[in-house]
Amino acid sequence: MSRIDRYARQIALPEVGASGQARLATAHVLIVGAGGLGCPALSYLAGAGVGEITLMDPDVVEESNLHRQPLYHTGDIGLPKVEAARRHLQKAHPALNLHAIGSALTPENAAAAIARADLVLDGADTIAASYILSDHCHAQGTPLISASALGQRGYVGGFCDGAPSLRALFPDPPDSGATCASLGVMGPLVGAIGALQAQMALKVLLGHDPSPLGQVISLDMADLRLSGFRFDDAEEPADGFAFIAPDTIEDGDYVIDLRPPEEAATAAAPQARRLPLQALAAEHLPKDRRIVLCCHSGQRAWRAARQLQQRGYDHLALLAVATT
Repeated sequence: MSRIDRYARQIALPEVGASGQARLATAHVLIVGAGGLGCPALSYLAGAGVGEITLMDPDVVEESNLHRQPLYHTGDIGLPKVEAARRHLQKAHPALNLHAIGSALTPENAAAAIARADLVLDGADTIAASYILSDHCHAQGTPLISASALGQRGYVGGFCDGAPSLRALFPDPPDSGATCASLGVMGPLVGAIGALQAQMALKVLLGHDPSPLGQVISLDMADLRLSGFRFDDAEEPADGFAFIAPDTIEDGDYVIDLRPPEEAATAAAPQARRLPLQALAAEHLPKDRRIVLCCHSGQRAWRAARQLQQRGYDHLALLAVATT
């Protein structure tokens, strides 16, 4: 079967055509996260004829993934997600050039990974990864399609490359700290959100007008309601907290690891002090040193930083031990 036959129904659209299909064939998309959002996005972007995809995810396939990640099979359990995804996708789409990177996105590798891509799709499951991606995409002028899904609700938005960043729309992440593991999630919800991510990505790559950059779509499966709005005029915050890499911690930094020993036997840095978030309010910390706040996903570190900022501390940095 020829490539024209494969994409005939898509090429028939006047907003795609042969020229648009050729544009997709030369496009390079970076996808961070091969889970509930990444699986449908991967499938639809590969199916649409995107020529090159770089996939980053450090996790392996688990049985609990299969209800919402239909790209994987029972026989994939225990395999790296990026390798299982590459095997299934290249079998279905032989022309696809898929680079599988079985490591987490970090503040160290983000800039180089983004620099090689025409568009970035955020399917990560930590706030640290999402904000790291947004910061670097905003700096490099690379479009970012970011999404989140939890329980029966989720959203997808287009950021950067002339549109406001994720920080402009969400100066602070949600306070709940809930995850799919703690709260649960419906499989069709993440499938729908991931498909919307792919649709937004294709519209950006094809140069459609109006652009989905600066647009948010929210999906409420509990009430079966779809809504959206534009945020083109959202202002970039002046006081955002930066995520740093572990090896950028300096000797003079005052490091606080918010994780208890039962959560992490080894502290985030040799000089780190163990201190739970609830005890932070009673502490008098040095104001002449950078304070580095560490936790697993970045959620507690962000909340701690906001507390300290309100008390007059202004030299703060965040470290998320697991960024995807």
